[in-house]
Amino acid sequence: MKTTLKLSFALLLLTVWACGDSDPDTAPPVVDIPGLEIPEGGATSPTSYAGMTLVWEEDFEGSSLSSQNWRHETGRGDNGWGNNELQYYRPENTSLVDGNLVITAKREDFSGSPYTSSRIISQGKQSFRYGRIDIRAALPEGQGMWPALWMLGSNFSSVGWPACGEIDIMEMVGGQGRENEIHGTVHWQNQGAWVNFGRSTTLPQRQAQDEFNVYSIEWDENQIKWFVNDIEFNAIDTRPAELNEFREEFFFIINLAVGGNWPGSPNNTTNFPQHFIVDYIRVFQEN
Repeated sequence: MKTTLKLSFALLLLTVWACGDSDPDTAPPVVDIPGLEIPEGGATSPTSYAGMTLVWEEDFEGSSLSSQNWRHETGRGDNGWGNNELQYYRPENTSLVDGNLVITAKREDFSGSPYTSSRIISQGKQSFRYGRIDIRAALPEGQGMWPALWMLGSNFSSVGWPACGEIDIMEMVGGQGRENEIHGTVHWQNQGAWVNFGRSTTLPQRQAQDEFNVYSIEWDENQIKWFVNDIEFNAIDTRPAELNEFREEFFFIINLAVGGNWPGSPNNTTNFPQHFIVDYIRVFQEN
């Protein structure tokens, strides 16, 4: 059972036009989000773990995205953000609804792109080294959809990719029956070459869309482990010297790409708009 926000539902919420705090004296505008369905159920995660402390939590409450935690990346990126993606990222495609981040992908022409979506990053605002990270989210569906919860090394601006390292907590590529396959991957540089390692796990059909699931990593100086709903499905030993990237601080990225090298382009089976919903992010570190 889901809660559906219809065009006729008079809900006051703010579509984020820029990364910043809202004026408390200004009422947020009425924004209609056609087809948005926020799941009522699904997996949850604890607010504490033995031997660990909750050091940061983003629950997306309020009417605007926190400028202390996030900023938008906009535009078409270089070569479609390096992946031949088709969307134009805009702040207008980000909303906060009932304590959830909602990123909406639309089929619309904008600045030379046939689709729009959003991408938010915590670079320069929130970054972490090691710990348990839990992210509760519900995913979109359809050929060409590519939601991701991921991290880049905080030295990205100075050393570039892949030398900064990349931790993909969760990726899904839509279409062709792939919506129930969840991927966890790392990327790094070894002797000047790009290297990656990843595995996937399979959920029951439509669970990733119809319910919230918790996507997690446990990360320390020796290894990274990946979980869905606290069930481990991937791990990598990061002790070798060529994996030193993963002993540095990383920042968060949340985005919904449309098209690209991995998922391929949307087709006539892809329904728009599509929504990527994130309930919370929690970061725990050892006491």
